Amino acid sequence: MDEYFRQYGLIAIFAVIAFVVPASMLMASWVAGRLGIRPNNPSTIKQETYECGMEALGGRWVQFNFRYYMYAVLFIIFDVEVVFLYPWAVKFLKLELFALIEMGVFVMILLVGWAYAWRKRDLEWG
Repeated sequence: MDEYFRQYGLIAIFAVIAFVVPASMLMASWVAGRLGIRPNNPSTIKQETYECGMEALGGRWVQFNFRYYMYAVLFIIFDVEVVFLYPWAVKFLKLELFALIEMGVFVMILLVGWAYAWRKRDLEWG
């Protein structure tokens, strides 16, 4: 029972640290601004929105090509699937034949998804 409460004590300590550190940084920035240590020179150019260092074109609700969304989804899917390969690769020498066959099936499923995306021409940029 003592170990049980000690684990919650650690979580409470981390929660307090997670609150105190950002709050103290914000407070230090506010104090530095009040004391004149931190510069405060607002201008209209500094207040404008920009993206990637360039001036934003159009309004907030600009429509974009759906293909960008497909690239993002495909990247996330294949990236997450590769993360599942890492633990298997770390323990490769200790695994038995069943794990090798199971990973082969997993990679085959990935290849079927990749072939499907290729066939639907979702991987072409133009």
